[in-house]
Amino acid sequence: MEQRSQWGTRAGFILAAVGSAVGLGNIWRFPYVAYENGGGAFFIPYLFALLTAGIPILIMEFTIGHKYRGSAPLSFFRMKGKGAEWIGWWGIFVSFVISTYYAVIIAWAMKYTIYSFNMAWGDDTAGFLFGDVLKLADTPGDVGGLVPGVFIPLLLVWAIAFIILLAGVKRGIELANRIFIPTLVVVFLLVVIRAITLDGAALGLDAFFKPDLSKLADATVWVAAYGHIFFSLSIAFAIMITYSSYLPKKSDITNNAFITGFANSGFELLAGIGVFAALGFMATQAGTSVSEVASAGVGLAFVVFPKIINEMPGMNGLFGFLFFLSLVLAGLTSLISICETYIAGLSDKFNISRRKSVGIGVGLAAFISMLFATNGGLYFLDAADYFINQFGVAAIGLVEVVMIAWVFKKLRVFESHANEISDIRVGVFWKVCLSVITPIVLGYMMLDLLRINIFKLHDTANGNYEGYSNAFIMSSGWMVALFAIVMAIIFTAMKWNKKALDSTDYDNR
Repeated sequence: MEQRSQWGTRAGFILAAVGSAVGLGNIWRFPYVAYENGGGAFFIPYLFALLTAGIPILIMEFTIGHKYRGSAPLSFFRMKGKGAEWIGWWGIFVSFVISTYYAVIIAWAMKYTIYSFNMAWGDDTAGFLFGDVLKLADTPGDVGGLVPGVFIPLLLVWAIAFIILLAGVKRGIELANRIFIPTLVVVFLLVVIRAITLDGAALGLDAFFKPDLSKLADATVWVAAYGHIFFSLSIAFAIMITYSSYLPKKSDITNNAFITGFANSGFELLAGIGVFAALGFMATQAGTSVSEVASAGVGLAFVVFPKIINEMPGMNGLFGFLFFLSLVLAGLTSLISICETYIAGLSDKFNISRRKSVGIGVGLAAFISMLFATNGGLYFLDAADYFINQFGVAAIGLVEVVMIAWVFKKLRVFESHANEISDIRVGVFWKVCLSVITPIVLGYMMLDLLRINIFKLHDTANGNYEGYSNAFIMSSGWMVALFAIVMAIIFTAMKWNKKALDSTDYDNR
């Protein structure tokens, strides 16, 4: 059996796991999802989803990585041979795709961190983003040329990721997270403190927390809670399996999972308070309701927040700097964890050095990411993000829990392994969550997504996501999702190096 790298301390692992979960989406996705699905009432299905899906899957993935001591494909191979290995590669190639466009969003945040000093975006923040910064093409599918203002910070993002990943697990990833995560918490806490002192902050917080209990009778709200928990905890990306494979033999798996899950939720709550306090201020200044200014996605971060910063009575530049710096820090911690999945996979499969796997993996991802730094980059990013998340992450999660619980029948084995080294023991409830509750909810989600995207029941002229043309949806959406599956099959068909195929009986360790 090959020697695995290990975290320096348990705290190092937890910080890295939390860092992978606390990404850009926590800051701009959770607040809007909660607001749209019942405000304060949403926390009931959210907590239920965390306890019945989020943390149980974290425990399962931590156990897989810790027990089988390998990257996601190697862990699945050791679990059940090539009949399971492809699941690990599928997760890795989904992570690979995500890393190619995720880095570009971090590059935008870097630029806006600098723009904050003199509020270079002016009054027309939307025009500045799409025209001056992105130089967006008129038609989806038109690549155009590289945009230097995006390409240069993108190179910086990849250079930072390369240096950290090349340094390894303890001296690179762990050290970076020990710096980035505490800094992120302090920086964003300052953002929140400033936001809640603004005139009208109470209006925004009322909109965010005011419970609409009638929403609890809506099944889509519960599905939204499960969907958000699933994406926000970075499960089914192969990340948590990879990270937990670096844990020492005597590591408390269930305790680590609970800490990671609740730490991520705590940051999301903090993000919701900060974002909606600022939106309340903006609504007050505009003499309108919070619903009129609330937005989701990159529009919230790069269009709405610059408007808020413009209207602030003081410390505008500092507030903007801290807000966009928090996006950069959150993005970098997640990008590093995403890249580590395919670096570990390449090293295990082909028995190559970490230096080579970092060079190949990060180099190829950086090269492909240039597509998203072109004039048409935002369109490609939008389509790829939607399809790789919906038909990549969600689909892998469904396949993973069904195969492990019902086909491979490994839950009892994992229960025994986790309980042997953990203070919080898992049992019947944990197995019911993974074998019944999670498959039902994720299965419903997938059927609904297929209903919308195949039968085209979107509220757009042609029924496609965002009204994009059939050709663009096929080439930049469906083909991206299929790419991950096809590459998973190809890599599964390749032979393992001899060092990975040791004779250890991993199910009876």
